[in-house]
Amino acid sequence: MSDLLRDFKKFTSRQIIKAIQNNEQESRKEWMLGIFKKSGEANSRNSEYQFWRQDNQPMKLYSGPFTFQKMNYIHQNPVEAGIVEQAEDYLYSSAKDYILQKKCGLLEVSFI
Repeated sequence: MSDLLRDFKKFTSRQIIKAIQNNEQESRKEWMLGIFKKSGEANSRNSEYQFWRQDNQPMKLYSGPFTFQKMNYIHQNPVEAGIVEQAEDYLYSSAKDYILQKKCGLLEVSFI
């Protein structure tokens, strides 16, 4: 699982950085790339940019309660970051879908 996560992060970070660099209409380009570059310089394992955190570990979702604990953690991330006051207010979250038990958000949700 660690190899899968490593490869996923490597591939997606390169694609996201390239998409930001090539998007002429992205008004936050310099700001975002500056943050990623500063993070990359602070990590000796990176050559230029760092998009993903280094400290997260893959975990097998071995039970229903454990899965819902992790899902709640993910839903609360925008709240903890001060982006929204309630998890269901975050545009890209499935929190509202789970609260109302129906499709509400922008992304397709397969309920567990």
